[in-house]
Amino acid sequence: MTPADPLTPERILEATEDVLRRYGPAKATVVDVARALGVSHGSVYRHFRTKAALREAVTDRWLTRTEAALTEIIDASAEPAPAKLRHWLATLFEAKRHKAGGDPELFATYSVLMGESTVVEAHIRRLVGQLRDIVEEGVRGGEFAVDDPTVAAQAVFDATARFHDPAYAAEWHNPTIGAEFDAVSDLLLRGLRA
Repeated sequence: MTPADPLTPERILEATEDVLRRYGPAKATVVDVARALGVSHGSVYRHFRTKAALREAVTDRWLTRTEAALTEIIDASAEPAPAKLRHWLATLFEAKRHKAGGDPELFATYSVLMGESTVVEAHIRRLVGQLRDIVEEGVRGGEFAVDDPTVAAQAVFDATARFHDPAYAAEWHNPTIGAEFDAVSDLLLRGLRA
């Protein structure tokens, strides 16, 4: 990426991630992002009207990356619903765990940004919607016996919060976390089949 490259929203978001990683959310400014791109801060504001809008876009971009992998499971997997549900939950857990361990500075930054963001609520609604789709598929196939797939999907999401909510990130590297994830997943799948 050079200053001669056209200034695009994607380029700005990439630079913003680097700036956030370097300075953290409290100290990072739009001027820092512009400096990293070799442009004026006014050029950044032409794409993102406010600092808050830029932070929202960065947070949304980060959350959307996780959603993309989960959408593939919904759209492309020929697995039966119980296997698809376990696969989806494991993929969400691994994506969050990878982000926390692979780039801890940026993960910490996003944890702060998510607390300020309205895009998180939409992200959670989309995730619960994906779970609902899996549960509905299982009901149609006779693999799950639930009266209300929407309620069941929310319950699954809530019951697995320890494995995807950033508030629990410190626990994700405990040596027993995999067995604990399996135990919760097994219990939920038995409950959906009941």
